[in-house]
Amino acid sequence: MKKLSLLGLLGLVLRRDLLLAMRRRADVLTTLIFFVMVVSLFPLGVGPEIDMLRKMASGVVWVAALLASMLSLPRMFSADYADGTLEQMMLAPQSLSVLVLGKIAAHWMLSGLPLALIAPVLGLQFDMSVPALWILVIALLLGTPVLSMIGAVGAALTLGLRGGGVLVSLLVLPLCIPVLIFGAGAVEAVNSGMSVVSNLSFLGAFMLFALVFTPFVAAQALRISME
Repeated sequence: MKKLSLLGLLGLVLRRDLLLAMRRRADVLTTLIFFVMVVSLFPLGVGPEIDMLRKMASGVVWVAALLASMLSLPRMFSADYADGTLEQMMLAPQSLSVLVLGKIAAHWMLSGLPLALIAPVLGLQFDMSVPALWILVIALLLGTPVLSMIGAVGAALTLGLRGGGVLVSLLVLPLCIPVLIFGAGAVEAVNSGMSVVSNLSFLGAFMLFALVFTPFVAAQALRISME
């Protein structure tokens, strides 16, 4: 039997998780619908004050994206844990960190990527300018993978625990605050006529740092949770 390369293994896990998610479309749509509803309700509650809506737009979108990503985190490993697939993955000769990275990538493609793509449409409710909408999308594309990677560590640590969904939020939310700050700050910089390079650079640095360390940390957390 031919041994899979790391990229082949990553693609295999990614394809498997995406196919399984397509069979549970309701779970995927729940995250997107929650994001749309939260962002859309703010203009209705605050009122038609354009200046206020513009000031709060980036913060509202980022908070909604963070909360929406939290909804799907408990499901990242729970289904594989329940049917024994996760145990087989841990016994396989392939790297568990690569398997975890594939599941993180699938989670982002099903939760973070749709939020980033639909954000410009929702941003029009806040009368955001075109440059601000572009920066919002770029910031979300850089920041939402970090949310998935940090969330994977929390989901692995709380796997199999009663009330694990609440514990995941308590563990993950404080660690995601820097992403929230710099993501919203990038849009605010555009509105203020300042450079967005520093904010986007920090988001890129967070993503690279998380990409290097979180798959390994999440894999070790899974081993601890399975013992």
